[in-house]
Amino acid sequence: MARITTRFGFSSTTSDVTEGIDFTGKRVIVTGGASGIGIETARAFANIGAEVTLAVRNVKAATPVAEELRESTGNSKIFVGRMDLADLSTITEFADEWTGPLDVLVNNAGIMALPELERTPEGWEMQFATNYLGHFALAQALHGALAEAGNARIVSLSSSGHLFSPVIFDDPHFNFIPYDALVAYGQSKTASTLFAVGVTARWAKDGITSNAVMPGAIATNLQRHTGGLRTPIERQKTPQQGAATTLYVATSPELEGIGGRYFEDVNEARTVDHRGPDYTGVAPYALDPANAERLWDLSTELLAGKTA
Repeated sequence: MARITTRFGFSSTTSDVTEGIDFTGKRVIVTGGASGIGIETARAFANIGAEVTLAVRNVKAATPVAEELRESTGNSKIFVGRMDLADLSTITEFADEWTGPLDVLVNNAGIMALPELERTPEGWEMQFATNYLGHFALAQALHGALAEAGNARIVSLSSSGHLFSPVIFDDPHFNFIPYDALVAYGQSKTASTLFAVGVTARWAKDGITSNAVMPGAIATNLQRHTGGLRTPIERQKTPQQGAATTLYVATSPELEGIGGRYFEDVNEARTVDHRGPDYTGVAPYALDPANAERLWDLSTELLAGKTA
């Protein structure tokens, strides 16, 4: 398959990539849509006419964000729903309350580099659970709504951090391996990329495809455990630039029916055979169909009986 290249690049913004696109009547969910680049992602969808639901842990904090988005975009169809990706019961409740089709699910929320090993009540490592497993459970719960849309897309936010680790299938929750904050983060973002591969392989027949995106280096609360953003200034992006790849992957007619790929700087990334100093490209293990199948089976096993 030929690598997808576009006229866009590092500095492109959400306005650039959505020029001429009308999403009126489309319905979008953005997890973590009330903070960081989630806000600009939601704003960009609202600006092109979509109905947008911010799926968030803290409804009180998200309420004024939603109101600001309504005022600034002139789009009244911006809603807030409560969901904590580390709490499976809230995922079930959120999905049960959803009615009608869902055109785009943006798995945007995430945590990064927790300094100490933290676990969910199930004993799952927190970054793997929040960044990946919660989103996997959410997509499963919303499968019917996505299929109902007829041509739905799931955008899975990955990171150049995936270059720090493949999925550690034999010990994903660090029960034996000494915990390392960046390895755990990297594993979770590799899993997010493999999820896009798995969704497309399994659900394309239902009209659902998925791609993974690396938004870029944007100074947000995500880096609170790493001492702030350390990327050289020339490689940093604004939130509007950071959300551009997500919006392109979610809305571009050029990607209709295409999934299982990893995009950065609004282009499909090159596959790399090592982690270079610029942290660009995608590792082969993050796109491997066998790994995607193994991860899907592992995830299904972990969630069995947990989300009913």
